[in-house]
Amino acid sequence: MSRQAFVSPNEIRDRFSKAMSAMYQAEVPQYETLLELVDQVNKETLERDSALAERLATHDELNRLGVERHGAIRVGTASELATLRRLFAVMGMVPVGYYDLSEAGVPVHSTAFRPINDDALAYNPFRVFTSLLRLELIESDTLRERAATILAERDIFTPGARELISCHESQGGLTDEEADRFVSEALETFRWHQDATVDLDTYEALHAEHRLIADVVCFRGPHINHLTPRTLDIDEVQRRMPQAGMNPKEVIEGPPRRDCPILLRQTSFKALEESTRFVGERQGTHTARFGEIEQRGVALTAKGRELYDRLLGESRRQTAGLDNTEHQRVLTEIFTDFPDTEAELRRQKLAFFEYRLTEAGRNSGKVSDTNLEALIEQGLVEARPITYEDFLPISAAGIFQSNLGGDNNEAYAGNANRDAFEASLEGKVLDELTLYAERESASCRAVLQALQG
Repeated sequence: MSRQAFVSPNEIRDRFSKAMSAMYQAEVPQYETLLELVDQVNKETLERDSALAERLATHDELNRLGVERHGAIRVGTASELATLRRLFAVMGMVPVGYYDLSEAGVPVHSTAFRPINDDALAYNPFRVFTSLLRLELIESDTLRERAATILAERDIFTPGARELISCHESQGGLTDEEADRFVSEALETFRWHQDATVDLDTYEALHAEHRLIADVVCFRGPHINHLTPRTLDIDEVQRRMPQAGMNPKEVIEGPPRRDCPILLRQTSFKALEESTRFVGERQGTHTARFGEIEQRGVALTAKGRELYDRLLGESRRQTAGLDNTEHQRVLTEIFTDFPDTEAELRRQKLAFFEYRLTEAGRNSGKVSDTNLEALIEQGLVEARPITYEDFLPISAAGIFQSNLGGDNNEAYAGNANRDAFEASLEGKVLDELTLYAERESASCRAVLQALQG
């Protein structure tokens, strides 16, 4: 079979993300309302800010804005995580970043499966934040062994999904018909099931240890617990959610509102209480699935992240218990120490930029100057912020805790173990800072080579 007969991973990822969105809208009607709200706020923002609209259009990001979302799932075993790595590989998604959420009292560690090259990100930047439950952090031997036994008895993948993953690996791709079947079969892993796999007493025991443990262990699979559209004004979405019948979490996670957005800001409407049938026909409820919104800014360098982490740590000591208005006010005051112009972010090497020739640069002929700042001042080169494609562990934990009842178990804290995570994954996790640095360096080389003839 020729390679030309295969559907590209980008196209499979695009089909899957759209199918996932349709499924989640059917399962959680408030998510459709959230999408409509985000779309309306984005339209109003672009109408109000013509410079932003022109910039997004120039950078070919308007179409991407409409499809950009991420999902999140939680799995229970190393085998499940390793098979997910193979499943996401069919869609051109690889594990990027290691996140230790135990530092915030959540007994998981995580990665994000996502595309990494420019063309793939432009086609569809769909990501899935994927967490692995850390049973070793459960103190009770009896409870830990019970959870392990339950997880060992389930298979979260359909036979068809397993067959098509193997088919992709053996033949190097999937045909159009196989790709459609793959999307349909893979979607079943992420579907909500009202019936739990355990009795109510077992559920309540695991729930008492940590709500997230019950969510991972007690169901047939890692139901998608949220999908996340990208907004251009998260503060306005937060303000309007109650008017649209949604109950927002108390504060927006991440950095404050800025002229030059950095990293990632996140909020959500709180998880819904859903009717659940337990083994033995006993009825109960489970709370896990919610609607999240994100606003993305520029990726920060290691130097920039160090400054961000320091300021965030300072702010967390001062904002505990504050409502969102006061939280954002204090956060904004503290972050005045973080430069808020692209020029300063670039000059101080706090953020990553992609360099391209302007029209004047393309028509300039040979140029000997290799100083990028000088070339920018001469109008020959432009610097574009590189969008942050990844996640923030403290923000992720804040979202988790807000939607799982605010559980916080200090006994979990400080247990990062990247080696164990990669062993479970059966593969290496890519370093996100290295990816951004390589993209920036490649653009620098291309610009200078073009100017020097």
